[in-house]
Amino acid sequence: MMYDLFIIGGGINGCSIARDAAGRGIKVFLAEMNDLASGTSSASTKLIHGGLRYLEHYEFRLVREALIEREVLLKSAPHIIWPLRFILPHHQGLRPRWLIRLGLFMYDHLGGRKILPPTRSVDLTTDVTGTSLKQEFTKAFEYSDCWVEDSRFVVLNARDAAKRGAVIRTRTKVQSARRIDGGWSVDIVGDDGTMETIETKVLLNSAGPWVSEVLSTVIGRNDPDKIRMVKGSHLVVDKLYDHDRCYIFQNADGRICFAIPYENDFTLIGTTDEDHKGDPGKPKITEAETTYLLAAVSEYFKKPVTRNMVRWSYSGIRPLYDDGASKAQEATRDYVLKVDQPEGQAPLLSVFGGKITTSRKLAEHALEKLAVFFPNATAPWNRNAQLPGGDFAVGDVAKHIEAKKKAYSFLKPANVVRMFKAYGTEIDKILGEARFASDLGKFFGPVSEREIEFLRANEWVTCADDILWRRSKLGLHMSAEEQSALQDYMSDNVAKNPKKSAKK
Repeated sequence: MMYDLFIIGGGINGCSIARDAAGRGIKVFLAEMNDLASGTSSASTKLIHGGLRYLEHYEFRLVREALIEREVLLKSAPHIIWPLRFILPHHQGLRPRWLIRLGLFMYDHLGGRKILPPTRSVDLTTDVTGTSLKQEFTKAFEYSDCWVEDSRFVVLNARDAAKRGAVIRTRTKVQSARRIDGGWSVDIVGDDGTMETIETKVLLNSAGPWVSEVLSTVIGRNDPDKIRMVKGSHLVVDKLYDHDRCYIFQNADGRICFAIPYENDFTLIGTTDEDHKGDPGKPKITEAETTYLLAAVSEYFKKPVTRNMVRWSYSGIRPLYDDGASKAQEATRDYVLKVDQPEGQAPLLSVFGGKITTSRKLAEHALEKLAVFFPNATAPWNRNAQLPGGDFAVGDVAKHIEAKKKAYSFLKPANVVRMFKAYGTEIDKILGEARFASDLGKFFGPVSEREIEFLRANEWVTCADDILWRRSKLGLHMSAEEQSALQDYMSDNVAKNPKKSAKK
C-alpha cells in the first residue's frame, strides 16, 4: 500500500499533524520508536499558555497565535484542559509595575479572549494567596492560562487520527529512508525485530530532539539543519499551600518560574533553561538546577522549600531551532518548518521547535506547505472539533463529575474524578454496565483491570510505565507493592496477548 504521508515521531507535533491530515482524507502512517509522548511531550510544565515572557523578546506573532489557540484547545478537550489563575507578585527590585501591567494588558487583548477571565489586581495583605508569601510582597496581578494533561493530549490526538484512518505504530523505529521514483521507501523495525518497508509520497520528520539525528543518520544528509537542545527541569514537592491558584515568580536573572498545584497532594515547580549536550532521550536534573529552583521559589514563600520536600523530578528537552541566541532562555520558542525537495524528487518536511499550545496551528501550517502534494485533500477542519471524551461544554465539568459520582457510586469519589479528568465522557466505555467494584476485575491501587484493558485496546499501552507515568501520574500515588503488581500483570498479559495493545 502506498501512503500519502509518513510521519516520524509520536510527540505532540507528529500526532497533531497525523490527526489533521487523516481528517482531510490523506493516508497517514506514523511511527514512534518508543511510547507516544515518551520524550519532550510528557516532560513539559503542562500549560496551555500564550507565553507571557515571550512578549519581552518581541515574539508577538507567536504569543497571539498561542493565545488564540488557548481557548480553541480548551473547548476541544475540557476534561484534560482546564482554566488556571496565576498570581504574579510584584517584586520591587525587578520589573516595574507599569511594565507588568502593560504586558498583561497586551496578554488579555492580543488573542481575543472570550472564555477566560481577565487580569485583576490583588492585595496580598488581604487575599488568601498572600498568606503563604513573605510579608514584603504586598501587591500582585492575577491572570489566566490553562492546564493540560500533556501526554494524554498527545494520545487523544493519536486516537482521533486513528479513528480517521491513520496508522499509528508505536515501538517502531525508522532505520532508513530513501527517495525512489517520486516517493520514499522507509524501512522500519518493530520492538520484536520485525522488519517492514513502507512506501509514501511525502516524508515528515517530526522527531523532536532527534530531528537533526534523523536528517543525518536516517535520511543521510551531510548538512542537516541544527537544533538547539534546551533542557527544562521540574521538581514535584510536598504541597506548599491549600488554595487552587498558581504562582509565577520573577527571578533576578530575568527568568521566571512557576509553582502550581499538582496531583492534589503536591506542588509542581519549574522550570529551568539550560543548553543540553549528549543523548536527548536521557535528560536528568542536575544538582545546580535543583538548587536554582528551590532558591527561586524560597525567595517568595515564607517557609523555605528544601530538598527533603522533593518527591520527584523530571527533565525534558525543548528541540528549538538554532537561531544563534546567546542564552538558552532567549532562543526562539517559535516553530520552523523546512521543506527539502531536490528538483523532481519527493519532498521532506522537517519540524523544528514548537510547543503544545500551538501544535494544532503547526499542523495546519505544515499541511499548507505540503498542499501541492495532496491535491485531493479537503480543507482545514478541526478548529471546532472535539477530542475523544471532550464532547461537552467547558463550563459543565463539575456537573458531569457529579453525575458520574452518582452513576458509579461503588467507586471512591476521588477515583471517579480522576477517571473523568482522564477520559471525559469515555468513562462510560470503561465502567459501562458495572454495578459493583468487583465487576471491574482486580485493582492495582485505583486502577482496575477494566481500565487497563481499555488502555491496552485503545491507547497503545504495553507496559506499566505507560500507565503510571504517561497516561497518568499514578506513579506518584501508588505504593511500590501496587506498582510492582501492575508491572507483573502487564508483563503476563502482554506476553499472552501481545496484539491486543496494537490498535492500527
